[in-house]
Amino acid sequence: MAFQRCRLLLCKVTLIFLISLFVVGEGRFKGFRKWNHVQDNSQTAGSEEQWFTQKLDHFNGADSREWKQRFFVNEAFYKPGGPVFLMIGGEGPANPAWMQSGTWLTYAQKLGALCLMLEHRFYGNSHPTVDVSTDSLRFLSSRQALADLAHFRTAMAETRGLTNRKWVAFGGSYPGSLAAWFRLKYPHLVHASVATSAPVHAAVNFPEYLEVVWRSLASENPECPVLVQKASDTLVERLKDPKTHDNITKDFNLCSPLQIQTEVDSAYFLETLAGNFMDVVQYNEDNRGFEGVTGTNITIKVLCGLMGDTSLGEPYARYAAVAHLMMETFSMKCLDASYKNYLRDMTNTSWLAAGGGRQWVYQTCTEFGFYQSTDSPNQPFTGFPLVYHVNQCADFYNVSADQLAEAVAQTNEYYGGYDIRSSRIVFPNGSIDPWHALGITQDIAADLPAVFIKGTAHCANMYPARGEDLPQLTLARDHVFLLLQQWLKQ
Repeated sequence: MAFQRCRLLLCKVTLIFLISLFVVGEGRFKGFRKWNHVQDNSQTAGSEEQWFTQKLDHFNGADSREWKQRFFVNEAFYKPGGPVFLMIGGEGPANPAWMQSGTWLTYAQKLGALCLMLEHRFYGNSHPTVDVSTDSLRFLSSRQALADLAHFRTAMAETRGLTNRKWVAFGGSYPGSLAAWFRLKYPHLVHASVATSAPVHAAVNFPEYLEVVWRSLASENPECPVLVQKASDTLVERLKDPKTHDNITKDFNLCSPLQIQTEVDSAYFLETLAGNFMDVVQYNEDNRGFEGVTGTNITIKVLCGLMGDTSLGEPYARYAAVAHLMMETFSMKCLDASYKNYLRDMTNTSWLAAGGGRQWVYQTCTEFGFYQSTDSPNQPFTGFPLVYHVNQCADFYNVSADQLAEAVAQTNEYYGGYDIRSSRIVFPNGSIDPWHALGITQDIAADLPAVFIKGTAHCANMYPARGEDLPQLTLARDHVFLLLQQWLKQ
């Protein structure tokens, strides 16, 4: 696992396999996984990539450099006079699968909408610079991305005769935040936004993430997070004794002998293993994203079942069994838990090596934070405190802790954090999803409503409806549609 940093935000379609170096959109860095189940088919509506010319720096009139940004179009549902739906790309390649399935297309069919999707700069095939060096990454920010969206929207409206159409922005996770901020900062260009699972409040330290993990595991079985905590604590104690390292290497099927030379090595290993639970909780059931090549659907229920299986031995052994299940599910021969390898990958600045990990962590170091630390007593893990995360900003990009704190403060000052003042933005969130702690879960105003969906995970309302969906998830999708109908009449 090369990129296993902080969990990415972008919503996935369905997981097909894990690529050990980089993966598409979302997941967690350091085990950054590829979620892309729908095969690319150029004959399918909306799957043909197109290119749009953008400025490199929208905020410097003296800089005339340009680059090509990838986008997709689906005109299958468009009716003359209908609205325009714009799906916003995030921290991974824009997946054309979203042009063929998803709740937004159900809305588009009912409302006669033209559907567009724009890939985020510096991700996928949208390469504004020759590399991803720190100097090049100066042009990677949410503000530049919003300016990309604004120029794209303006130019597309002019060339396609859509100037008088009402535009609606869609996004999930970080793109959900962008959808809200697009409406906030460019209200003359965007009529309404659906900001799903959007962490609109930036925070350097985000221990609440793991607190939600505790509660989500406990919702399945109150003993489950307690057993996870016992296993984690046992592992932490064993890591202190070098004589146990050979056994730990075997227990967790590590790719190379465990070497704990500094606290960073220990923290990286502990975070890697905790990530098995963090990922599954974030995407529990509704995303259908943990169905690996074996066809096994890994859910909270499955993990808690293993942690409660006394036939496997003590909680530590059950913790190892979870790691083995994840490796088997994603056809991994072994677990790379080496911080040295992670550092090597994260400081490689070539596009050939870059899959999104280096870029997204740069954004966390220069805009958002979002570090899921163990700095809370109300969560099940130990050993990867805030300082471990923050120091990596200096290691990768020469960004100090003070610079990080100031950047996060500026982000909230610029966008408003929880205190958004706009209109016609709906904020769906799931109670199982740890990211809801940084999102809008209560109505701000009548035209800034929250849709809090109990029992559902990250971006659940964006995925196609299924017969086994919870009733409240179905109602949430219907509620968003009714809001769109209402707002498009205004």
